[in-house]
Amino acid sequence: MCVSRQRFVTATAAIFLGAIVNAAEFSQQRTVEAKGHITAMAAHHLCSGLYVVGRENQRSAERVLAEDIVPFKLRFGWDESFGFAVDEEDKSVTVSAPGVEPDRKARYHGDQGCTILPTGVDRVFFKPVKIKSALPDPATQAWPLGDLEAHATFPEVDQRELGSALDWAISRDGQNTRAIVVVYRGKIIDERYAGGFGQDTPQISWSQGKSITAALIGVLSEQEEISLDDPAPIAEWQGLEDPRRQIKIRDLLNMSSGLEFTNFARERSDAWTASNEHLRVYFDGINVFEHSVNQPAELPPGSQFRYRNSDPLTLGRIIRQTVEARGENYLQFPQSVLFDRIGARNFVLETDPWGNFIMTGYDYGSAWDWTRFGLLHLWDGVFEGERILADGWVDFVSSPAPGDPTLGYGGLFWLNLGSRMDQVPLDAFWPAGAMGQMTVIIPSADLVVVRLGPSHGGETQYMNEVIGRILTAINFKTPSD
Repeated sequence: MCVSRQRFVTATAAIFLGAIVNAAEFSQQRTVEAKGHITAMAAHHLCSGLYVVGRENQRSAERVLAEDIVPFKLRFGWDESFGFAVDEEDKSVTVSAPGVEPDRKARYHGDQGCTILPTGVDRVFFKPVKIKSALPDPATQAWPLGDLEAHATFPEVDQRELGSALDWAISRDGQNTRAIVVVYRGKIIDERYAGGFGQDTPQISWSQGKSITAALIGVLSEQEEISLDDPAPIAEWQGLEDPRRQIKIRDLLNMSSGLEFTNFARERSDAWTASNEHLRVYFDGINVFEHSVNQPAELPPGSQFRYRNSDPLTLGRIIRQTVEARGENYLQFPQSVLFDRIGARNFVLETDPWGNFIMTGYDYGSAWDWTRFGLLHLWDGVFEGERILADGWVDFVSSPAPGDPTLGYGGLFWLNLGSRMDQVPLDAFWPAGAMGQMTVIIPSADLVVVRLGPSHGGETQYMNEVIGRILTAINFKTPSD
């Protein structure tokens, strides 16, 4: 629904009573700073829900609010006293909250998606660009680079049992699965979508984008621009007595830089403050690369795995400076060197106001394009006979970080070596994002399973069960069987 520039629409208790935080309780728990950050993140999510995801399914702002924000109280903190306005001419969303001045705004910038504007600022500090793809119409090109002949059946696959597994997956209360795709032996053998979502609908992928960052570093490694054991080329870290000059590319990929970078749980009273450095990149209009690299050392590099946005964002800074030093367009780079080469046409990588990709969470991809990304890694970094990622790169990202005794994390990919999912083979690894976004790659089964949609929780056990049912349907036998 188009809402006028002047008119604010307030979410009413009559619509959202069962899902919202009580306004009085909210006011007691949240400071003005927190409310400002919550409104900024809401403006972003409403904007992207309309103009990035909504370009496919034409959802109204009210529907985006009701389905993607209000039910998730802890993640978004929406309160019934908030209001929002959509400016269709400006392609922006403004969110207001009592006591918060000024209102917070996010604006759509075409192929760079939506950006939270800094407080009191009405523009971004970079020139948005139209992303050019060298790919033809997918309807004219064979799978996996195109869509022709994407599906297949195999005699060992029980299609009825597989269909039952996906029916079960799409119908689970609380999971809100909007897309699930199964790729076996390089072909799609079944898929399911929620109403209004399809194979090409870009959906928020959250931290799956960290694995895209790893892949772009893998491309630069194949091009001999970067090596795993190179010291991170961050100018701010090169002082003779600066311990950060010991941080290597591999440490950043392993989330083991040792940088001091606070990561507060959302349940904490200070979760929505600027002191929450890990989550701040999602709710404040800051330069995320400068925010990440200008942090002191806390631990020796490589000594401990800690899930922190500082490390992949620092890698993003390295990607940008490397690409721009070659005279290439940074915003175009992922499409040209990665997405075009695997047939992906629907990724949208959003930026901060300075044009830096926030590929730790504000990235959108379609179900079919995530399957292609999964296939690239299933096929050891080679796609349709062309090596895209450096030789040995997939082995690295799917091997445990030295600082992770649980064997659960590799090179910006999650691992199953520690039996995180007990119905899934140990060689499985996957990009994962908040609220259950997953692209599970299982080399021993020649299988990729993609799942998108905003889960309410329990997504790991849910995917464990889903994949267990899929493995039964394809008649997979583990080596111990």
